[in-house]
Amino acid sequence: MEEQLKRLNKFIGETGFCSRREADKLIEDGRVTINGVVPEMGTKVSPQDEVRIDGKIIRDNTEKLIYLAFNKPVGIECTTNLDVRDNIVDYINYPKRIFPIGRLDKASEGLIFMTNDGDIVNKILRARNNHEKEYTVTVNKPITDRFIEKMGNGVPILDTITRKCKVEQISKYIFKIILTQGLNRQIRRMCEYLGYEVTALKRIRIINISLDVPVGRYRDLTDAEIKELNQLIEPSSKTEEASLPRTEAPKRRTEFIKRDDPRFKKKGDY
Repeated sequence: MEEQLKRLNKFIGETGFCSRREADKLIEDGRVTINGVVPEMGTKVSPQDEVRIDGKIIRDNTEKLIYLAFNKPVGIECTTNLDVRDNIVDYINYPKRIFPIGRLDKASEGLIFMTNDGDIVNKILRARNNHEKEYTVTVNKPITDRFIEKMGNGVPILDTITRKCKVEQISKYIFKIILTQGLNRQIRRMCEYLGYEVTALKRIRIINISLDVPVGRYRDLTDAEIKELNQLIEPSSKTEEASLPRTEAPKRRTEFIKRDDPRFKKKGDY
């Protein structure tokens, strides 16, 4: 492992971001982080470390980007904390460092992306992007037309009204729902408000990727899927709010926000 370690300034220089001397200045100014922590001069990094400059991830030019579609089983926690029992990283046991994009409740199953690409995480999870996520949901009593109508028009939970969404009854106890937001335990809370209990919940699609692997298995996204996904999420880079660690916004845009709406950063993600 020791031979894989590189001094931070050398690592930055080899990515083509800037020279080693310029990298030293960035490190000294505290603009560089390793796995979210501001490092000291002379720190060494491994290929598994996440290096960011001004919040933007940089990587070795030789690093292969990984994009997996994983069918998460019930009981697995979507966390990278290895101290948590049944965490998703240990379950998949992938040979390289990867992390989930977003979350899926422990009691739920279905599609979740795993990657080592921090840039795509922010784009997919931006709060105002309207990216679709599709679920099939089983409830504990017969579904009514009123239930479908109420679910689709918005339900008051977590001090807000959920966005209007597409809801379709599949059978007596099962419906399909397409969301463009991701409030905490949103579907379960919506059903609970209307007097229903969710007994099974499965995510079957995220944007353009549909679930097509058995429970507990994963596959690589194809080049065509990745290309289409990047095209669909590209406008997200122009939105202001994100659900995961924020990258630094362009200076001109930041000044505009401060000048015209000083309360902007206090708004919650919806």
